[in-house]
Amino acid sequence: MSRTVLAIDIGSTKICAIIAQIDNNNNIAIIGAGTTKAQGLKRGSITNIELASRSIKTAVEDAKRVAGTDVKSAIVSMSGAYTKSLNSNGIVNIQSKEISFKEIERVMHTSLYNANIPNEYEVLHALPFNFKVDDQDFIEDPLGMNASRLEVETHIITTQKSNLNNLKKAVLSAGVEVENIVLNSYASSIATLNDDEKELGVAVIDMGGNTSNIAIHAGNSIRYNEFLGVGSNHVTSDLSMALHTPLNIADNVKLTYGSLTDESSDLIEIPVIGDLDSTHEVSLDVVHNVIYARVEETLMILAQFIENSGLKDQIGAGIVLTGGFSKMQGIRELAVATFGSMPVRLARPIETDGLFEELRDAEYSSAIGLVMYSAYAYTPYEIDANKRVRHTNETHTIHTSIDNLAPSLDISIVPSEEEVIKKPSMISLDDKKVKKSDEANGLSKFWNWATQLF
Repeated sequence: MSRTVLAIDIGSTKICAIIAQIDNNNNIAIIGAGTTKAQGLKRGSITNIELASRSIKTAVEDAKRVAGTDVKSAIVSMSGAYTKSLNSNGIVNIQSKEISFKEIERVMHTSLYNANIPNEYEVLHALPFNFKVDDQDFIEDPLGMNASRLEVETHIITTQKSNLNNLKKAVLSAGVEVENIVLNSYASSIATLNDDEKELGVAVIDMGGNTSNIAIHAGNSIRYNEFLGVGSNHVTSDLSMALHTPLNIADNVKLTYGSLTDESSDLIEIPVIGDLDSTHEVSLDVVHNVIYARVEETLMILAQFIENSGLKDQIGAGIVLTGGFSKMQGIRELAVATFGSMPVRLARPIETDGLFEELRDAEYSSAIGLVMYSAYAYTPYEIDANKRVRHTNETHTIHTSIDNLAPSLDISIVPSEEEVIKKPSMISLDDKKVKKSDEANGLSKFWNWATQLF
């Protein structure tokens, strides 16, 4: 039986909502989409909850209208702004000498417990990049192996609690519950990378309107992520100041004449800022120089991020550029020169069933990645924003909204060892609750009240 999911990509310049159906084989069919201009956001973070909520609601309502269905909860993207990352490790002894999902879950929570996470930060993802069974490193999947000790190294991505709460409030005010939250560069990598690139090592750079997010994969897991508050809108601002023209005119000039390769000395006539009745002539050579300077500076900073990561030698597949900013003509050639002749690929979202024509664009990579995440297209194991250990072979269950989770509780119930070996599955606390009939609702509420009271 298929299930319906809602994904909301909250970007700095646009908000995109996608509704898709996912069947039992995790095949995706997109049935609705809605896009609106982002308001109440700056550099990917909420600055006005009311305005942001209106934008989210508009996009969601448009998607529901196209899909002809109603979805109450959503998986939501979060910008890399105000995130911090660190690496941690954990080790557990294997009593039964055979690794079950229980031991994998235990060692991952141990690595999370050992991490030095500041009080004002909340875990967004804990992604294992190295399982070690006894003395053997880089085990792809330790499930079912014989061992006396299991170790793991994890890359932990955290975000400020205030930033997380503001995002959840904005989505909730739009009438949608937050089921899960995913880092947008992680979602973009899901939608654009193939297995070979992940195995060889690759850096994914999502270049948006006001932000650029980078995530480095090495060995099928994210090892490094960073955020840069610069995007294509900064090119517009530079043009507006250099050409002394209004922002909307500068944006039109960027879209019409913006190129990193074509140089021209032709003149264009544009209005003067503050006096729309007056115009002046500007050489396209000036336009080219302004755009080139900003894009080159942005790519140089991103190249420095890769140097600082210490993983440059492990990026065998090179660089993958996606996002709306990556559509600028000539950016690939400039990136090749900037990143030291590393291979550079411009990426669009992977093709899925029902993918609307407009969603095939690079600026929708993060939104499509969220839908694919809902179909378990993530790393083999991870701890998500709900503090729940997830794995790619889990079967779908109805999970509690992220707002209702008690952070101090371990919310997952581990299946028996025999069940894990046959077919790994994830069982949440909600699945242990027996659904009552409508007639028993009153008794159930009374019993819950009584147990809380005494």
